[in-house]
Amino acid sequence: MQLINSEWTTTEEEVARKAFDIAYKREISSLIDSVRYKASNLAEIDDMWRLHDFLSVKRHEVDGRYDYHLPMLVFVFAGLVKDGWLSLNELEGLNNDKIAKIAALACM
Repeated sequence: MQLINSEWTTTEEEVARKAFDIAYKREISSLIDSVRYKASNLAEIDDMWRLHDFLSVKRHEVDGRYDYHLPMLVFVFAGLVKDGWLSLNELEGLNNDKIAKIAALACM
């Protein structure tokens, strides 16, 4: 995979960190709500094992999705926009080239 080789200004890094944290908090909040719901409906041991499996998958997904390395952020943000955890408006402050790349990748 070719990395997007772009310089990040201090302002862009601040915007990126804020957007990254917003998306992470949104997804984690949604996950916690989902786990609370599933846990409140446990009736049998198999339900508990399904919850365990669900959590294992989600941990893998979240750990893989939230990789804060500047060369990868365009791809990370594209995925977050595509999955609805972030909007392009929340990336305002990044240069137009980065936002255009994120928007194009999010449509794929």
